[in-house]
Amino acid sequence: MSGIRTNAAAVMLGVSPNTLRSWERRFGYPSPARTSGGHRQYELHEIEALKQAFDETHNVSSAIALARQRGVGLPSASRLGVALGRFEEDKAAQLLEESLALRSLERTIQEILLPAVAELQIDEAGQPEYEFAWRFATGWISALRRVAPPASRDEAVLIFDSSIPCDLDALRVQALELMLRRVGLRTLVLTSGLDPARLGRAMRALRPNALVLGGRRASLDAIGRLVYAVRSAERELEVFDFGGALPDTGASTVRRLGDAPMAASETLLERLTARPAERAGTAPAPLIERRALLSI
Repeated sequence: MSGIRTNAAAVMLGVSPNTLRSWERRFGYPSPARTSGGHRQYELHEIEALKQAFDETHNVSSAIALARQRGVGLPSASRLGVALGRFEEDKAAQLLEESLALRSLERTIQEILLPAVAELQIDEAGQPEYEFAWRFATGWISALRRVAPPASRDEAVLIFDSSIPCDLDALRVQALELMLRRVGLRTLVLTSGLDPARLGRAMRALRPNALVLGGRRASLDAIGRLVYAVRSAERELEVFDFGGALPDTGASTVRRLGDAPMAASETLLERLTARPAERAGTAPAPLIERRALLSI
């Protein structure tokens, strides 16, 4: 995440590596760092800023002057990833605020925040940079959820989250919850480890119209028990898969929302606010036994 090599930077700019190096010698920009092996390592945001300026001016000296004047270019997932990878919390927050001036909150989360965190996930062994990024993103989304307007619709969504801390799936579920709240839906997120026998009070309070299964850490049997308990109370409720919570066998009638929270939120809102006749073609399956979950 610290930068890109000369060849990659040259390809982005549409010039040869020799031309890029000549710009460095002549103008001092872009100004790469050096790896321990002596290789040039360009900051991606500098290359992006230069490319944008070059596309506008078609003159290298003018483009470099413009890129320097602008500083770092438009907010992007790559720039946010660099800030998070350096533990620069204030810089990361600033980039997100700048993005909100150009994009909706939903697009900022889906196109900037989530990809930036994902880029830092090298493996499952645990990386300090990734954990910092994940916790920063969680805090940012949580703050927005606290100031989301109260529900303005009667329809409600119950989400069972089977992810664990530092899962990318957990961030996606948080993003989906926020987006559903922002369109006025009543929303409740519970963990999939709950005892199904204790869901009664929550079900009576929420009276959900849709059940969303998120995360991929729960066993099929655990999911089946929860779905069975919920549908015992709300037989007309539709079940949705978000992000691959259920294996795709091709036989399930569970509607799949993909893993993009914006599209998932739009689909849920459309389904829940459609007239009953429009939903008749995809009515929920009958009450199921948990061992037959895959065939619903």
